Amino acid sequence: MKHNKLDDLNCSIANALDLIGEWWTILILREAFFGTCRFEDFQHHLGIARNILAARLRKLCDNGVLKRVPIKEGAKRHEYKLTSMGRDLYPTLIALTQWGDRWLHEEGAPVRFIERATGDDIADVAIRTKQGRELDARDLALIPGPGATDETRERLHLLQLAWEKHNGGSR
Repeated sequence: MKHNKLDDLNCSIANALDLIGEWWTILILREAFFGTCRFEDFQHHLGIARNILAARLRKLCDNGVLKRVPIKEGAKRHEYKLTSMGRDLYPTLIALTQWGDRWLHEEGAPVRFIERATGDDIADVAIRTKQGRELDARDLALIPGPGATDETRERLHLLQLAWEKHNGGSR
């Protein structure tokens, strides 16, 4: 099945990538997390063309990841601030950074994340159970969620059958 838009898929990863998956967008979010909030500063830090930056900022604002706020009341100039939806992407960007540090920078991480108050390095982002046990992909099973379409339910069923065949039993 061919999809022209990722948001046609019943898949949270595809839907998220449709919104934030373009590489300039990820770098804009990185800058926003580091405190950049003005158009000129985004452009200066990233070296991005004004038209591309304007389009990416507009898309992030239109979809609730950023909000545009006046620099001061009545001002024509604006700043871009992360919304709660945008701030929820922070663990994702940290995980992506840690992956890049581990696999793409043999000489070591270009930037370290530390806790401001203590100077301690942060832990690697991990998937944990609600009880705190760390998990990896082999520990997880996919089941239909409340938003699953019939197509998604069928795909998950086929994935489960393939997993059982490959791993010698059910989960």
